[in-house]
Amino acid sequence: MEELSFYIGIIGNIISVLMFLSPVCECSGTFWRIIKQRSTEQFESLPYICTLLNSSLWTYYGIIKAGELLVATVNGFGILVETIYVTLFLIYAPARSKAMTVILVGLLDVGFLAAAILVTQLALQGETRIDAVGFLGAGLNIAMYSSPLAVMRTVVTTKSVEYMPFFLSFFLFLNGGTWAFYALLVRDYFLLVPNGSGFLLGTVQLVLYAIYRKPNLSKNVSDHRLEEGWQQQAEPLISSTSSRSIT
Repeated sequence: MEELSFYIGIIGNIISVLMFLSPVCECSGTFWRIIKQRSTEQFESLPYICTLLNSSLWTYYGIIKAGELLVATVNGFGILVETIYVTLFLIYAPARSKAMTVILVGLLDVGFLAAAILVTQLALQGETRIDAVGFLGAGLNIAMYSSPLAVMRTVVTTKSVEYMPFFLSFFLFLNGGTWAFYALLVRDYFLLVPNGSGFLLGTVQLVLYAIYRKPNLSKNVSDHRLEEGWQQQAEPLISSTSSRSIT
């Protein structure tokens, strides 16, 4: 069982890495466009800031809990990737968006993360500390996995999947299912709940895609509309073990 969970975790790591890299996997991806245009245009930094926080919490969780090295490693990679994304926003965003990005990074990725680590290290011990961090990570993961609900509603309303990228739905399905299976094998319910939710949502998205897919979709949909609400997924790990973390 331990050997099986290890191999499932490796597969989950690979899928999670693909999710982290999804904004740059295609020539028309978000960050290729930002670099080419030297502007963030209407793209928002919040999804990447939240994914950075999510990856950081799950990395911390994987470090303090025995046997969760795979959770820590993939989310450590997520920290690196999301830091690059946020840095690009700081370079290319207009002054107002840049200031907002700095504020959000300070509040969430520095302030909230530091508070979570300090409180759990100084006030909690043992399993209580692990459970507290797992609860925070699971809550954030569920929120991130739920972010595409508005896009799903748009698909049903318009009877078109032009605002719902297939590969993001597909990787959400694979990522959630793989990490949910891993969580069952290692009996980690903090990983199971958010990833089980991600698997169910990913399944619904694929079903909607099959129902409303049309052969000739509009080619003029802007990239930021396609990715609105979707880059918040991530990962989790495990999205985490995310998420876009990938747990």
